[in-house]
Amino acid sequence: MPKIATEDNYLLVLNLFSTDTAENQDQLLTEMRKIVDAASYEGWISSTVHAGVDSPGTANFIQWRSGEDLEARYAGDEFKHRTLPVFREITTGIRLLQNEIVFTQTRPGLGGPAEVSPDRDDYTAIEVFRVGEADQAELIKLLGEGQDWLVNVPGYRSHSVFKGLRAKFVEGAFAVVYSQWDSKEAYDAYRDLAHDQKPKPRRSNDERIEELKTESDVNTYRVVHTRAAGE
Repeated sequence: MPKIATEDNYLLVLNLFSTDTAENQDQLLTEMRKIVDAASYEGWISSTVHAGVDSPGTANFIQWRSGEDLEARYAGDEFKHRTLPVFREITTGIRLLQNEIVFTQTRPGLGGPAEVSPDRDDYTAIEVFRVGEADQAELIKLLGEGQDWLVNVPGYRSHSVFKGLRAKFVEGAFAVVYSQWDSKEAYDAYRDLAHDQKPKPRRSNDERIEELKTESDVNTYRVVHTRAAGE
């Protein structure tokens, strides 16, 4: 199963698709499974498909050997003339985000790097932050090292921070937080805690993040399918 580890040095691609109905989400998942199960692209390592929970949509967590391999895929006729047109018909938004894994943290006792698999029961949140290029490094530090206190939050399993490198259908600098939780209830309790009830380290960290980001959005997911090269 795919692991989130800074030392792997893979290009981490998050393809995020939003849509407006559960039926369109099901169609997205069907199309994504077809692509993943047929994948044999040079430099492709693995793909893991996520189904939206809070809002209809999907996420594909993809590991590539290099940006050059990915660009070869994007340049191909299949991607340009079949894949993108199909997804455009059933989505309300498409973001193809290329990232470097720069930070990962796991709750003590869980052991090893975070894993991404349908065999696990993680409740997963993916949050995308837009930021000015000059502020990207500070934002990433706040999202990663600045949240070491998360290990004491009930229901927390892991969180990883991805530095945005480049993207299709997104302009400017960005960062992504990929976090795993025991349950929706645990994540919602963490997310919805009133600001004046937050511990001081979290309060000051959140305030600075609000100052730096230009916008952000989040959706939650369940992992539903995965496949790696050679399987």
